[in-house]
Amino acid sequence: MIGAIALIFGVQAQAQAQKFGFVSTEYVLSQMPESKSIQSELQAYQRQLTNKIQATMQGFQTQLDAYQKGAATMTEDARAAKERELQELQTQIQQDQQEAQTNLQRKEAELLQPALDKIQEAINAVAKENSYTHVFSLDIAGNPILLYVENQDEADISDLVLKQMGITPTEANSTGSN
Repeated sequence: MIGAIALIFGVQAQAQAQKFGFVSTEYVLSQMPESKSIQSELQAYQRQLTNKIQATMQGFQTQLDAYQKGAATMTEDARAAKERELQELQTQIQQDQQEAQTNLQRKEAELLQPALDKIQEAINAVAKENSYTHVFSLDIAGNPILLYVENQDEADISDLVLKQMGITPTEANSTGSN
């Protein structure tokens, strides 16, 4: 019995020593000066990929129109060969679209990584300076993973992270922090 009481008081004392906080990395990222240049570079890359695919699609459409106009006068073998060629071109366009999507995601990760590293360094510094034992992300699948916070405004360290990075937070903090 005494051992159980000591265990309860030990767990209670340990729980009191822990300090939890959360941060919205999406909010912090949106406040960073490099956020606009990352978005601009990503949009430019996306336009480049889109233009390339559209050019291929226009070439396909031109060939398809020519085939449809001349199909009636083609021999069976010539028509079958042209249909295979068009099918292969259409398959290539689909592959190019999938590859473009993969390349866009890869480029986004590449561009964001330095900013995310900078945010993580600031989170680490804020957590140490303010004695946080745990910091959670608000951005996981659009839902906070923190299940209970007695005082949400005190636990949200997003603005502290921005200040650590030398960025003055704007008034429109979507996370509701100080």
